[in-house]
Amino acid sequence: MRLAEYSYKNISFIQGPLLFVEDVANARMGEIVKVVASNGREVEGQVLKIESSTVLVQILGESSGLDIENTSVVFTDMLEQAPLSQDMINRIFNGAFEAIDGKPMFIPEKYSPIGGLPINPTARGCPEEFIETGYSAIDGLNSLVKGQKLPVFSCAGLPSTELAASILKNSRVISGPGGHAGTDFIIIFVALGLTHHEYAFYMKALESMQTGQISFINLASDPAMERLLAPRFGLTAAEYLAFELGMDVLVVITDMTNYCDALREISTARKELPGRRGYPGYMYSDLASLFERAGRLIDRTGSVTMLPLLTMPDDDITHPIPDLTGYITEGQIVLSREMYQKGIAPPIDVLPCLSRLMGKGIGKGHTRSDHRQVADQLYKHYARGRDLRNLEAIVGREGINKEDLLFLDFADAFELKFINQAGMRRSVEETLDLGIKLLSEYSEEQNSSE
Repeated sequence: MRLAEYSYKNISFIQGPLLFVEDVANARMGEIVKVVASNGREVEGQVLKIESSTVLVQILGESSGLDIENTSVVFTDMLEQAPLSQDMINRIFNGAFEAIDGKPMFIPEKYSPIGGLPINPTARGCPEEFIETGYSAIDGLNSLVKGQKLPVFSCAGLPSTELAASILKNSRVISGPGGHAGTDFIIIFVALGLTHHEYAFYMKALESMQTGQISFINLASDPAMERLLAPRFGLTAAEYLAFELGMDVLVVITDMTNYCDALREISTARKELPGRRGYPGYMYSDLASLFERAGRLIDRTGSVTMLPLLTMPDDDITHPIPDLTGYITEGQIVLSREMYQKGIAPPIDVLPCLSRLMGKGIGKGHTRSDHRQVADQLYKHYARGRDLRNLEAIVGREGINKEDLLFLDFADAFELKFINQAGMRRSVEETLDLGIKLLSEYSEEQNSSE
């Protein structure tokens, strides 16, 4: 077993962020290396592939200035670890866990491998406490619960950035009906492959946050390898805060499509056989290694809840990224281009949405005793109204009876008054009251018509 650093200068090839080192003994997959240029500049790298004695290294930084003759590669015999401390709260880091907020790096209390430790299924606690996002379509109909992983499926051009920013600013944990926000609630924000416009937008949103947060920001111009590391750094920090310090942590990751594209890029660099649409065959297990880190432990007070956002390529929900994500997670929130064209904000289409753990976190002692009944009635009326729109397109409004016209009108009112919030935050109490008001208005009209 190798326990010391070894330096090599026998580099055979450098291509962009990739570097090939020959005649290496006892290298490890994922091992951290230090690439030292002729002028003494150091940049970190990671072992991507080992083939006999040839090692492929991914450089995690700028590779300009490196040359074959004078560059040395130091193998450290260490895997990537995250520095952890409570002092990382309200700080902003890049995808390599380096501070980018102008403040000095904190002194770590401990280091932990970014791969995390698997949670014993028998030690998992049941997710059963409500997290309020401020959006009626989520809180009222597809509730988020502590320890759950609930993805948001978006389409190109839809305002998923605005949705993510609002969730960052408005999410909170409440202790029950009329309860107050939890005092130990932290949001970890992981942004992957951001353009400079998106970066400026999120920085402005983070400045207005009142909840404690930790941010890991990866730009589109940053190395692809950092895009794979950033979620792991974020989740390692979340596990530390949740399971060692007893905090409730909500991890918001955007955009997982950029993560999967980086995974495909790295897989191509390794010359691996591609799977569906060029993505590696192990993408399912790779995504599961991230998503399954959400949860609760029966003997701990903290929790890790995950809300990943992804853009569906070509608006195709059967694309490998949303398809595999749906298998691993417990439901989905779906943004609709049709709703967006109607001016509904957020453009959430509630019918294909699902939260499999909603029943564990609502009702008496969590939100309100009538939460389930209100949600079921809203779904029932809206689904019937949506079905009747197809009939209306064929026979016209004049060919529909008065009772069905009420459901048509309810569907329109539901979208404009319940789903549409135009930046306004609603508590779960206000959401349920609004739902009851809509149901009662159209029930009264229906009763009077009979």
